[in-house]
Amino acid sequence: MSKQINVALIGNPNTGKTSVFNALTGLNQKVGNYPGITVEKKEGICKLPRGVKAHIIDLPGTYSLNASSLDENVVIELLLNKKGKDYPDVAVVVSDVENLKRNLLLFTQIKDLQIPTILVINMSDRMAYKGISLDLDYLEKELNTKIALISTRKKMGITELKELITNYKELSIKPCLDASTIDETYFNNLKKAFPNQLLYKLWLVITQDVNFGKTDRTTFDKVEDFKTKSKVDLKRLQQKETIKRYQFINQTLKKGQTIDLKSAKDLRIKLDRILTHKVWGYLIFGVILLTIFQAIYDWSSIPMDFIDGAFASLSEWTKNTLPAGAFTNLLAEGIISGLGGIVIFIPQIAFLFLFISILEESGYMSRVVFLMDRIMRRFGLSGKSVVPLISGTACAIPAIMATRNIESWKERLITILVTPFTTCSARLPVYLIIIALVIPEGRILGLSYQALTLMLLYLIGFGAAVGSAWILNKILKIKSKSFFVVEMPNYKLPLFKNVALTVLEKTKAFVFGAGKIILAISIVLWFLASYGPGESFNNADDIVTEQYASENLNENELEQKIASHKLEHSFIGIAGHAIEPAIRPLGYDWKIGIAIVSSFAAREVFVGTLATIYSVGNDEEETIKNRMAGEVNPILGGPLFNFASGISLLLFYAFAMQCMSTLAIVKKETNSWKWPIYQLVIMSAFAYIVALVAFQVLK
Repeated sequence: MSKQINVALIGNPNTGKTSVFNALTGLNQKVGNYPGITVEKKEGICKLPRGVKAHIIDLPGTYSLNASSLDENVVIELLLNKKGKDYPDVAVVVSDVENLKRNLLLFTQIKDLQIPTILVINMSDRMAYKGISLDLDYLEKELNTKIALISTRKKMGITELKELITNYKELSIKPCLDASTIDETYFNNLKKAFPNQLLYKLWLVITQDVNFGKTDRTTFDKVEDFKTKSKVDLKRLQQKETIKRYQFINQTLKKGQTIDLKSAKDLRIKLDRILTHKVWGYLIFGVILLTIFQAIYDWSSIPMDFIDGAFASLSEWTKNTLPAGAFTNLLAEGIISGLGGIVIFIPQIAFLFLFISILEESGYMSRVVFLMDRIMRRFGLSGKSVVPLISGTACAIPAIMATRNIESWKERLITILVTPFTTCSARLPVYLIIIALVIPEGRILGLSYQALTLMLLYLIGFGAAVGSAWILNKILKIKSKSFFVVEMPNYKLPLFKNVALTVLEKTKAFVFGAGKIILAISIVLWFLASYGPGESFNNADDIVTEQYASENLNENELEQKIASHKLEHSFIGIAGHAIEPAIRPLGYDWKIGIAIVSSFAAREVFVGTLATIYSVGNDEEETIKNRMAGEVNPILGGPLFNFASGISLLLFYAFAMQCMSTLAIVKKETNSWKWPIYQLVIMSAFAYIVALVAFQVLK
């Protein structure tokens, strides 16, 4: 029987911790949240020598155990809670060979917790390039640990790291230095007051907002003969501790690390001058965005056409092969057509995540954040607001969670409220199908009109977010004094494995997350579209036959008329006609109205809903795109999806708050229903007005 051990992967941001995690776990990983906390939790399984299995937890990046945010608190609480199910048997601290001095601060703190600790020095392939050499034997002796020198890029040292993890019981738990000498009297009194507790754990509980078993800050106030210090004095002691640790680290690296500056070749400064330039930086970023959107269209057209045709054929095959009846209709018209409406967008969504992952892996995204900070400040946003706004292009939910790093509550609130304007991947299916229907296939300077329209929608969303932030800033009278700090990681070629895993994980989460909602809604919609009350639905065959008796329709044409009549008098048809007067001025019919209402669960449901509605009673092997293109406006005549109604619909989805999950996470992050209700009402009203104006002007 194999044994399982817990391994905590810890490190500063941008040390390659994710690459180490991917190298150890491969596809055996999953992403969730810590119980009751909106902080991402990545965990995976790694097979070690001698039949040992390691449960690896990739903890949020942190610079030290002096926590300043919610995600850093998670790291400390996990390391303090010895009875917790995720308490590590061994800690693996990942450092970067070029920033070893800074990374070792965290390492020395974790050593004080007496957890068996391995030091991983990553990016060892850059040592010669940077003129760095290390005396590993000396460093291991001074740091009381074992060191794994690895390169995830060159796949070096991973086997040795696995061996060290397997033999974790041989590691020394002796601290690197005695931090209590910063105030010996205070720490001696603390030890006397709690003789059975680890001294450094007590110190963390006193100085941080964390829990340690049944001990919290109030416990110290109740102990006799122990005088607690003020917050100012504790902060001063923390600074002394940091200085003492860096004195030890400097002394150790003086002998253990040699850097030959003459042999260091660095293009980073030259590249940064161009990529963060106040003119060229924005132009380069604009060109990169245009290239991405053009590629999303050009590269994905073939697989999308294949998927669209395949689902149409599968639906038709199901109807022709299985026995006729309600179940076959549900399968062919409800489930298959509904899922086809989302699976078709897998290629484009995968390409979007591919490009975002490459930009992050290469180190360029940090430059974008730095570049955009110059604009953000003018609109009253914190510099740190750039991160949620940019990550909102994938999904608003993790983007809103990312605002927890913003110290000012008002700045954080504004960021939470405006982030849903950023175009997320859930809007992409709506944009792509409408753009394909109403924007002609032409090119200007090699760029297609459709790709330019898609980029324009992204820019409109970002502009709406920034503009509404400026308005909120004026209304709430915010006086921000916060400073924006972003670390510029070294440029590096993206690791194929990391990019592939990111694309796979994000696409899978999108498809399965949306798939569950779409499947449930497709079944409900099929039922509502397949059944109806009263004589108009039940006697549809007789009514339609009598109505068109003089027109000599063939059998197929008559069947289509009957199906259309049934749909219009079904439960969903009645509901659609009830809301049609409100949406007709926007250029929409009752079918689009149903799709808009149902997509409140998730925006991407819009396409799945129309796919289900148009499939009910339709026996033709026809793609969803062709069916939508063939729809006729019952009032104005001509195509229902024309330029005016298409632009109106695009603008409606650009601004409307069509996402139940986002509202739920806003409620959780703000701890109030007031803000998500404001969001829903204001964004929906704004979307309606803009869509109305657009249609009335363009029609």
